[in-house]
Amino acid sequence: MEAEIKVLLVDDHEMVRIGLAAVLGTEDGIEVVGEASNGLEGIRLAQEYKPDVVLMDLVMEGMDGIETTRKLLAQMPEIKVIVLTSFLDDEKMYPVIEAGAFSYLLKTSRASEIAQAIRAAVKGQSVLEQQVAVKMMNRFRQPKPVAEPHHDLTDREMEVLQLIAAGKSNQEVADALFIGIKTVKFHVTNILAKLGVEDRTQAAIYAFKHGIVE
Repeated sequence: MEAEIKVLLVDDHEMVRIGLAAVLGTEDGIEVVGEASNGLEGIRLAQEYKPDVVLMDLVMEGMDGIETTRKLLAQMPEIKVIVLTSFLDDEKMYPVIEAGAFSYLLKTSRASEIAQAIRAAVKGQSVLEQQVAVKMMNRFRQPKPVAEPHHDLTDREMEVLQLIAAGKSNQEVADALFIGIKTVKFHVTNILAKLGVEDRTQAAIYAFKHGIVE
């Protein structure tokens, strides 16, 4: 039997925390180990409970979700932070991704989508809300986009990177390219190493910034 995924909720709205705890409590393999009403409490509880995933609100009194994410990951980089917010503002979205947020979801997401993102996070798979991916693409698109010549990606790795940037999971990439899931994971590992990035979200940002995604 697989160990349960430990989740910490950080949100200053009590009803949001109650709702999330209730719906996630019905999901197999997911356990809500704690709830924090602000950033400082979130960091303290993360140190105490050592969760696998933190569901992070962005707008909170005192320390906001951006600063909380930055400080939390500086202390516990193994934690996967999933932003769960109502906001798509550029001044909130880009800084929290740069701070290390692993995935970005809106509070309009279905419970099943949030649970899926949690399970994906522990497998190293980022989930970006479609509107987030579009905004990132628009921000990083250049008038005459050119890929960096030094990354040395093969044609197949370029195809995999484009699908990653489109928000596809490893299985969806495998299906699209008619290759095995192990082959996809091999390509993803090579892509991250060649680009000098740590995860799929950073790889997607690279793809948008350098015009690899059309």
